[in-house]
Amino acid sequence: MPEVGTTARTTTPTGLPTGLAALAGIAAGAVTVGVGSLVALFTGASTNPLTAVGATFVDATPAWLKEFATTNFGTNDKLVLGIGEVIVLAGLAALAGILAARRWAWGAVLVVLLAAVAGLAALSRPDAGSLAAVPSVAGGVAGLIALRLLIDRLPAAASDDRAHARTDRRSFLLATSAAAGLGVVAAVVGRSVGAAGRAARAARASLTLPPPATSAAPVPAGVQVAGIEPWATPPADFYRIDTALAVPQVDPATWELRVHGLVENEVTLTWDELQAADLVEAWVTLCCVSNPVGGDLIGNQRWLGMPVRELLARAKPHADADMVLSTSADGFTASTPIEALTDDRDALLAVGMNDEPLPIEHGFPVRMVVPGLYGYVSATKWVVDLEVTRFADKTAYWTDRGWSPQGPVKTQSRISVPRSGAEVKAGDVVVAGTSWAQHRGITRVQVRVDDGAWQDADLADDGGIDTWRQWSWRWPATAGHHRLYVRAFDPDGPQSGRNVDVIPDGAEGYDQVGVDVT
Repeated sequence: MPEVGTTARTTTPTGLPTGLAALAGIAAGAVTVGVGSLVALFTGASTNPLTAVGATFVDATPAWLKEFATTNFGTNDKLVLGIGEVIVLAGLAALAGILAARRWAWGAVLVVLLAAVAGLAALSRPDAGSLAAVPSVAGGVAGLIALRLLIDRLPAAASDDRAHARTDRRSFLLATSAAAGLGVVAAVVGRSVGAAGRAARAARASLTLPPPATSAAPVPAGVQVAGIEPWATPPADFYRIDTALAVPQVDPATWELRVHGLVENEVTLTWDELQAADLVEAWVTLCCVSNPVGGDLIGNQRWLGMPVRELLARAKPHADADMVLSTSADGFTASTPIEALTDDRDALLAVGMNDEPLPIEHGFPVRMVVPGLYGYVSATKWVVDLEVTRFADKTAYWTDRGWSPQGPVKTQSRISVPRSGAEVKAGDVVVAGTSWAQHRGITRVQVRVDDGAWQDADLADDGGIDTWRQWSWRWPATAGHHRLYVRAFDPDGPQSGRNVDVIPDGAEGYDQVGVDVT
């Protein structure tokens, strides 16, 4: 006989249904995540247990795995990671249920271990506060209670009273469904925008950007080639590649940018000071170092911001400084050559995109935009810190993971039409696309059919040295299967034709498409 106040199910009958025990574990896991997510509404999105574990996984990801994810999933890489997390968690939760049904302590230990891992992950984040582990602890406690209650309601596999057995099973399934449903609802609510997010969104919605002191040069009428992607990328279509699983929610009212390190004068820039500065408007094409040959991790837009060189001039960097280490609100860092921030290019502390405040997911309230450099060494979103230093003394986030410390954009071109695998009719076929060599400019584009000679394409009007350039070529197509190649030229000559992977400093090679002509 069990003692009063204890349960008879410390060990369970041999015939106990394993599947139902697994369901109990999954339902308890949903409660764990849901409660943790709700508590994270008050402690910050980055303390959400799933977010903290996912972000820690991303930080530990080797370059080849990160590149695999970006190449295969593109801007959906975070969604895929989230789905993977849920699948793994469901499996571990099911295991906890099975263990708890056999011996309660075994399942309880697994739940405690999972909560501890999530708590430690939250505490390890660069922006972690003293309460970072609270959501994981709260979720773990709630999960233990839910698991205990559900395990106690498990029906026996065999019973002489079939009606009673059906009632037990129905009661268990109802309890499990209720627990799982409440957990899922709590998780969804917890993933919604918390207090900080509401403040940031309200601030963005009410913000009116000041007019530029220097407007962007007028865009020539002929920059657009008909039938391909827009020369000006719509903000909703602008690619997003970063390490933030929970988008930082920064209120402009509390935003500050600190400039320090190898400088004569440490400077702190406030939001009001930034808004009062002489802002510059510029068209700049940004691209990701993970963009494969012919890829779409690139976009062109009009940005509004304060020239970084003006802020650095106030700080007066030391003569031996050669790098600025920028840091985002979530701890991401990028290493930018100081020359690229102090020369005459439009390197900006950007506050606007397409005549609107920056979208929150693209860095609101302030991000960096630096023409001619890949984003991983320049385009820090939610930027809050600039440390003037040396490449020999400091390394940035992606440099620590095997990427080059410096990342100048390589000259590239892609074929937008026809698509690979397309069927076209014999005769004149328009081949068109986009080329880029930011801060150097595109001077020429050529197309080749199979092993034939290179043919000059017609260049669209030039929108500026820091933007991409579209092109087109009329191909007298003949019947059969053909392969089209494209190459671009900058002032130094043609782009490289050798095939080079994106790691460690960007892809090289000719974009090519196979086309069937009938």
